[in-house]
Amino acid sequence: MRLEAVELRRIKLPLVAPFETSFGVQTERDVLLVKAITDAGEGWGECVAGEEPTYSSEYVDGAQHVLIHHLLPRLWGRELDAADVAPLLHPVHGHNMAKAAIEMALLDAQLRAAGRSFGEFFGAVREAVDCGVSVGIQPSVAELVRVVGGYLDQGYRRIKLKIKPGWDVEPVRAVREKFGEVPLQVDANTAYTLADAQHLSELDPFGLLLIEQPMREELVFAHAEMAKVVRTPICLDESIHTYQSAADAIAIGACRIINVKPGRVGGYLEARRIHDLCAAKGVPVWMGGMLETGIGRAGNVAMAAMPNFTLPGDTSASDRYYHRDVTEPFVLRDGRLRVPTGPGLGVTVDEEFLDTITTWTGTLGRAGLRAG
Repeated sequence: MRLEAVELRRIKLPLVAPFETSFGVQTERDVLLVKAITDAGEGWGECVAGEEPTYSSEYVDGAQHVLIHHLLPRLWGRELDAADVAPLLHPVHGHNMAKAAIEMALLDAQLRAAGRSFGEFFGAVREAVDCGVSVGIQPSVAELVRVVGGYLDQGYRRIKLKIKPGWDVEPVRAVREKFGEVPLQVDANTAYTLADAQHLSELDPFGLLLIEQPMREELVFAHAEMAKVVRTPICLDESIHTYQSAADAIAIGACRIINVKPGRVGGYLEARRIHDLCAAKGVPVWMGGMLETGIGRAGNVAMAAMPNFTLPGDTSASDRYYHRDVTEPFVLRDGRLRVPTGPGLGVTVDEEFLDTITTWTGTLGRAGLRAG
């Protein structure tokens, strides 16, 4: 397969409601989409970087720049398999989300040409995946209970609560007391330190599935120390950016569960390696979410159907975030999303709708960039 051109497209997609993320409170997503045009056909990718470098060092303007000036020039004029992308781009340090976007687009094109779905390629063992939902910090505990109840009424099979110092034990207690044995976990988004370990152990009686990323990403050893105090399983997110970082964290006991985000680790192929490592080590994984459109959601749902994704992920329905998605919507049925079965990602991008929300386009080839 030979890469002939790449279309980069920035879109602004309004959110259904303000959403608190590691990027801050968002009311819309500024999304960078990638369309790979090859001699075998076309494929789509989505860059999950946010507008600001607050979840990681990556941000959408930077991803666009590094794709144009440093990543795509390394892919022109050669026969390519999607598996070739990571080795060819390895000399460029970091920028996993940008790398993941072009690898995803090429993998989509490759699988479409072969008539194979993402699910088939990654060895999906389920036709549909259990879905959880992430609930941000609310104005009051009463409002939190109301919001959680609404999501449970919609059928979501797991609730994740964002926590921070001053908003942790009491909100968790209220949700557990109100909703009984609903699968429940918390996400700290690096808000704590090792000195908070004893306090976080107060969450142990509530039977949580996990505590996600309690401390800063570089504090891997400190997570191993916290795990000696807190009985609830520690799950790492931001700390896991490669296969090797996952292997090291598991080896020192820094986590008992891992959140897999393909964009964070450089693409779906590296995510598969991490899945396989964790399966071999008896460490469950689950699929994280980055407010993806239907393009990224299609890939995530397919990967979440792999055998070791044994916990519900943040693979919420399209209408959790968007009034209108850029593909056919993912619809929650009995708390699950169906795995697409068509070739490649198995979804159709609504390019007519894209044109109405596009803020910039540019097409690149060996001759350089042509802005639209």
